[in-house]
Amino acid sequence: MERVAAPLREQVSNVLRQAILDFELQPGQRLVERELTDRLQVSRTTIRESLRELTAEGLVQVIPQRGAVVATISREDATDLYDARIAIECLIVTRFIERADEQHVQRLRSATARFREATAAGRSTREVLTVKDEFYDELIAGARSPVLANLLGSLHARVSVLRATSMSQPGRPLKAVEEIETLTEAIARRDAKAASKACTTHIKNAAKAGMRENPDTHSESNGHRSSPSLRP
Repeated sequence: MERVAAPLREQVSNVLRQAILDFELQPGQRLVERELTDRLQVSRTTIRESLRELTAEGLVQVIPQRGAVVATISREDATDLYDARIAIECLIVTRFIERADEQHVQRLRSATARFREATAAGRSTREVLTVKDEFYDELIAGARSPVLANLLGSLHARVSVLRATSMSQPGRPLKAVEEIETLTEAIARRDAKAASKACTTHIKNAAKAGMRENPDTHSESNGHRSSPSLRP
């Protein structure tokens, strides 16, 4: 692994995180320290630190007698997480409308436009989600609430695999763009009721796409899995 400016643990965490989000490491798959150490050419201490970080994010879970595995999310937990997203994101939208100035609105519109451009260009799910996160960054900036920012960050981390699943469904990225554009225009009009409705619609549609395939169906009992291509 090439040493770069980012700490080694952070590099390893990023590699594992993206492997999970890209489904190279699948829900329920064991994360064997020795194998990861050999593949990434780092110490077991670094692997353990990275796994602890991903466990805190909800991407990895530690199961007695099995050790660390890629986390699975039950349909019930996924439903609760998406309902929590509706509550938190609608509140953030309301705070944005109350507190943001016109510069914030323009930056939000620009982020929305970049989201459409990335989607129309056919960029990868990972890249599209990264651009979409810029929309949320601007939304948080205008809402001016560190408390809500922390809550949203935690929720997005917990549903990151479901978000990737949702955005990989045929036709979903373009539909998501249209929903975000509707939300952005309602926010720009300072129409809190319409904005909350648009926000709720977007998250409910994302939930339907993200939970279309039950995460609990993924397990190692399906047979041998190909080794993920884990590269920094």
